[in-house]
Order: sequence, then structure tokens, then C-alpha cells
Amino acid sequence: MSAQPGIDRGHTDDLMSFLRASPSPYHAVASAAERLEKAGFRRMEETAPWDGAAGGRYVLRGGAIIAWYVPEGAEAATPYRIVGAHTDSPNLRVKPIPDTGAHGWRQIAVEIYGGALLNTWLDRDLGLSGRITLRDGSHHLVTVDRPLMRVPQLAVHLDRSVNTDGLKLDKQRHMTPIWGLGGVEEGDLIRFVAEETGVAAEEIAGWDLMAHSVEPPAYLGRDRELVAGPRMDNLVSVHAGTAALIAAAHQELPYIPVLAAFDHEENGSQSDTGADGPLLGTVLERSVFARGGAYEERARAFAGTVCLSSDTGHAVHPNYAERHEPGHHPRPNGGPILKVNVNQRYATDGAGRAVFAAACERAGVPWQSFVSHNSMPCGTTIGPITAARHGISTVDIGIAILSMHSARELCGAQDPRLLAKALHAFLGA
Repeated sequence: MSAQPGIDRGHTDDLMSFLRASPSPYHAVASAAERLEKAGFRRMEETAPWDGAAGGRYVLRGGAIIAWYVPEGAEAATPYRIVGAHTDSPNLRVKPIPDTGAHGWRQIAVEIYGGALLNTWLDRDLGLSGRITLRDGSHHLVTVDRPLMRVPQLAVHLDRSVNTDGLKLDKQRHMTPIWGLGGVEEGDLIRFVAEETGVAAEEIAGWDLMAHSVEPPAYLGRDRELVAGPRMDNLVSVHAGTAALIAAAHQELPYIPVLAAFDHEENGSQSDTGADGPLLGTVLERSVFARGGAYEERARAFAGTVCLSSDTGHAVHPNYAERHEPGHHPRPNGGPILKVNVNQRYATDGAGRAVFAAACERAGVPWQSFVSHNSMPCGTTIGPITAARHGISTVDIGIAILSMHSARELCGAQDPRLLAKALHAFLGA
């Protein structure tokens, strides 16, 4: 099999392993934490006192993780360099009363999470993942990574206009997965989850469960220069940010490198684990105070801090090029993209552009610019939220992908590695 020259597949192979191990935000932060632990980072409990000693630390809360490395000699007012990302992706989430069905089919009641491309979840083999909470307050990951559910599409014989008038899906009526035959039995799904997880069903007091595609990520194309896989938006950035932070640790730095990976970006970030919550600010402030600082040092540290908000952006689509801004056509394997919107849907300004360009130059990484077509509404990220909530200079970047918010997205095989190199240069150079 031929291979595209210049593609170093080591990082991308590792990304594909990370994607497979991270079917939910709770799995994603567990995967990141495992890598950080191996690199010498230690978990900090939010309810315990913190010290200001040098070294790597992280806080885990739900589907969010904040990790940082304090270099030797760091002062209380030492500023931060932050890579921001998010762990969640649009999908189907299990409802509080999950057992449903009709006409001899057993089904699972789901709610649509985020701006999912609904048609991409049709006729796809789905597993079940997330977490359960026991009566004692402990959490357990749930991983059913085999074909368990399916949302069947209506046959063309019963919808003769589907190829002319387009597919029309009702979120309530048409997106309920099937998972077997027979009558509806209350508590059936949770009993199944208990067996899969190895706990007693009566001990399960709560759950945060979701569907995921069980098809693994894979290289695509004649020369395998592309990667197709689930949850690239935005686990590509979580993986790259984790790798960059680990690579930056143990260096003599004039700032403190940080990874901040939040949950709930896809529905507005307003939660205790979202970017619009207090988690990041609390962690950074406690780190300042643990090093002997007070409000003055906190203000000085934040004033010198820069955040790269790393999320995916739109590659130019060959079949819909008219939907893109004519002068800005990001291409796969062209390097990370700088995302700009003057109406502050992205937080980038000219000063931030200079910071990003300098990091890419140090890393020897090409980069591209992205701006939306004037007639197309622009999406947003955690970037403007981070800038406004914490008064931190923030720059929006990412990699260019196709099929954003699909159950299976597409990117260049080289771009994840180029992003990680740029993030390392930003954190550690």
C-alpha cells in the first residue's frame, strides 16, 4: 500500500487509540488523566488543601479536566499559557426513563444532545457509554463497545420522495433506537448496564449514558492521507493538548502551561464543568494562592496569560465550495487554522494572531486562516467565553475537518500532529 510522503503516523495512530478509548466525555478525561499520571502528574482533590510545590497536577470533575505544570522557581504572579478544548460531541443521550418501545420492538428513549447531524446516526451500529452513579456517590464508567442499538431509517418504498424532497426527521418520533424484540420492561436497560458494569442494579442511583458509533477510526484514501472517525470535534484537540502539556513539563519556562478541557461546549458551556462555569478560574486562582499570592498576584498572572482555544473548523468542501468564504479555503494537511470573526464568535484579534503565528514558526508548522462566508452564520467556541469570563487574551484555532457534527468526521492524517507541535511550541517554547 502506498503512503503519502511526509506523513508521520505515530501521533495519528495514537489519536485513533485515544478516540477508541473515549466514547464519552467521562472516558475522554479518564484517558487524558491516565496519560498524565504516567508522565508524573498527580490528581488534586478540590475538597483538599493545595500546596504550591513545583510539578504536574490535574483536577477531574465530571467530563472536564484541568491540568497544569508548575516549573521550578515559579512565582505567585507567574502567568499561564492555556490550551482550551472541549470533551463533548453531539450525540444521542439516554432519557431518565429509558425503556420504551412499540409494536413488538424494544427501544431506548433518547434526547438529542447538541447540534447533531441526525441522518448520520441512522442505520449505524451503536454502543452505549457514559457513567453510572451509585447510592454511595461513587461513579463507574460504562462501556458497551459492540453493536447494541440502531436507529433504522424508513425504507425508500415507504418514503418515495426521500431522494427528491429530502429526508425529514422528527427528533421525537424518528430517532428512537431499537435494541431488541419483545414487550417493554421497566428497569430493563439499567439492569443490563448493571450486569455489564459488574454492580448491583439496585445500587445504581443515577446515570449519564449516551450512544456512540462502534465503527473504529480508520485511515482513508488511496494514500491513507485522511482519517475518518468519531468525536474528532473535539477530541483531536484534547489529545493534542494532553500531548503538548506532557511534552512541555519539566522545562524551564517563564509561565505555567495548562490544559483546560471542558464539557458541554456543544450546548452552551453553562454548567459546573463547562467553560462558562467557574472551574478554570477557581483552579488558576487556587494555584496562585497556593504559591503564596493574593488578589494582586492573581490579577498580574491573569493579565499576562494567553489561551489558545483549540477546536475544529471547516475545511473547504469540494461539493459545496460556494458555502465558504472565497478567499479562505482551509485544506486538509495544510496545518492548523486561525479562526477569525470580527463579531466575536471567535476571540482572535491581531495580537492573538501574532502569538499563534510565532508558535507555528517555532514549531516549523504551516498554518491557515478561516473566516465564515458573510451570508452564513458563524459558529462559536469556548474562546469568547474564556476571554470574557476571565479577562484572558484568547485566540481561536483548530484543524480543518469535513462533516462536522456527524457521527463520523473526516480530517487530514497529518493535521493532528501539526496541531500538537504548534501547541507544544505555544506551551513549552
